[in-house]
Amino acid sequence: MFKLKAKYKPTGDQPKAIKKLVDGLNRGVKDQTLIGVTGSGKTFTIANVIKESGKPALILAPNKTLAAQLYTEYKSFFPENAVEYFVSYFDYYQPEAYISSTDTYIEKDSSVNSEIERFRSATTSSLISRDDVIVIASVSAIYGLGSPEIYKKMSLILNKDMEYKRKELLKKLIELRFLITNEKLERGNVRVKGDVIDIYPTSTENAYRIEYWGDNIEKLSEINPATGRRIGEELDIVVIHPAKHFISDKNEAEKIFKEIENDLENEVKEFEKAGKFLEARRLADKVKCDLEMLRELGHCKGVENYSRYLFRKNPGDKPDTLLSYFKKNFVIYIDESHITIHQLKAMYIGDKTRKQSLVDNGFRLKASYDNRPLNLEEFRELSPQTVFISATPSQYELEVSKNEIAELLVRPTGILEPTIEIRPTRNQVDNLLDEVYKRIDKNQRVIIAALTKKMAEELAEYYGGLGVKVRYMHSDIDTIERVQIIRELRKGVIDVLIGVNLLREGLDIPETALVAVLEADKEGVLRNKSALIQIIGRAARNTEGKAILYADTITKSMQECIEETERRREKQIKYNSENKIEIKNIERVVSDNNFKLKEDKKEKYNFKNENDIIEKIFELEEKMQKLSEELNFEEAMIVRDDIKLLKTMVK
Repeated sequence: MFKLKAKYKPTGDQPKAIKKLVDGLNRGVKDQTLIGVTGSGKTFTIANVIKESGKPALILAPNKTLAAQLYTEYKSFFPENAVEYFVSYFDYYQPEAYISSTDTYIEKDSSVNSEIERFRSATTSSLISRDDVIVIASVSAIYGLGSPEIYKKMSLILNKDMEYKRKELLKKLIELRFLITNEKLERGNVRVKGDVIDIYPTSTENAYRIEYWGDNIEKLSEINPATGRRIGEELDIVVIHPAKHFISDKNEAEKIFKEIENDLENEVKEFEKAGKFLEARRLADKVKCDLEMLRELGHCKGVENYSRYLFRKNPGDKPDTLLSYFKKNFVIYIDESHITIHQLKAMYIGDKTRKQSLVDNGFRLKASYDNRPLNLEEFRELSPQTVFISATPSQYELEVSKNEIAELLVRPTGILEPTIEIRPTRNQVDNLLDEVYKRIDKNQRVIIAALTKKMAEELAEYYGGLGVKVRYMHSDIDTIERVQIIRELRKGVIDVLIGVNLLREGLDIPETALVAVLEADKEGVLRNKSALIQIIGRAARNTEGKAILYADTITKSMQECIEETERRREKQIKYNSENKIEIKNIERVVSDNNFKLKEDKKEKYNFKNENDIIEKIFELEEKMQKLSEELNFEEAMIVRDDIKLLKTMVK
């Protein structure tokens, strides 16, 4: 079912790990763990496991950046299968909240990214219609999404030559939460011009055109939403899925409204009995306003808080999530599991605490508690089989996996774990500067792990003042800029990158030969065994990889980190010796400017006039849009720079 495309075959520990994991899945083992060092090919190994097992896969990543990276890799491995991307579609999100100490109500505010919304809709569409699906997701996968049964039931199938009155079709599309417009065709919109109806689903790249002859559908075609031009041949059938996941069956509407009204009446009485008349009035006004919107439009702000009623659930029932859309026989692969598991635990607790304040103060019905993420126990119940993936799995993964553990300690390149040196913290900044200069002379890169954002910023300012090409990176830097910074580090535009915890996972920079950890003996979340191994692993893709830990005492975490690193080095050295592996650096091409435009080389494109330049700008803008949709941010930024340069060449 899954067709893996790769230029290389499994080597080193990979064949053994693949066989062990596949055997476990075939035997019905519920939990397994893959311990894989940085650069050992964990993604390629899991791709082979998916291919051999033939089971649909949900791959969970701890953040959007790593999810995007994995999506790109799996998309290249499985070009003929449905590889989907499912993360939070908010560019900005401020949840509804109430702070009782200051009597402050914060209304929900958000900005939705339409491209990511398309990816989410495409994911559920694929899961409903196909079996060969691989979904790369963040922990947003455990949040309430809407009933898959209702979503499938409400989907619309249109056939060429079928009788379906134009008025009835428009009425149905409104029920599916599409908006009717005469303006620009955007996702989730329907444009009507006489006997022609253009529908732009939220789950597809292109739109559909429905052409009528009387009450019959005469033609079906796929069109470019911007130009309106037909793409390919006419179609015989078109499937339109709902524009939103939170959608209910209209036949249940009056029952739903009656239940909401009954619960409202009971909870208002509870407040009044307790002498909380302000809260009672507040709740009555809020819910009545929402009910009016639901009756008239089928939607209201914060509609997800009524999900229990909309999807006919009982109080306390598990919410429908992305996991509900999978068929039973699927596998969950949890990447960087030592982080992701903690996130899964924290989401439920944080959501419940916030809702408690809203309910107690009359801003929401108690039913809003059921609009929530899964707790860890519920998530585990819904997971048929799980493979935990980490270089440093926590005790939880090791305990549930028992003896079902596979290891990837040998790298195909033969590169060993970095050597570790401990130095005192006295004069650590200036001592490290000497090491930085040595690496710069060799055209190598340096990563420095600081303890706080302020320390990272001040150190970057100090080194920058001494002529070092340096940048800092922490949680205040947005995703696009982080990608740009990493690209600049790889290309040598900067030599040193300073960060806090963002430098631990998912940072693939083969040019990095030195990792330095400041204040390594400050025991805590950022300096425990797992964190130290992850940080040191950033130098594990270079033959001259080295880590310097600045510390005045050797903590338990440091000692365990050093011992584990030495264990891995010994196994790697033994394997290289037995198999006569010649150690070599990883060579990975840095995405570069394909156009390499320069103002003094305009003749490269043979521009005859400004119209030619403008035409090229439009062409590049389309390419940039496509690259962004594919989450290829590096190439998209390159094309963006070309567009800016071309625009300077026209009036």
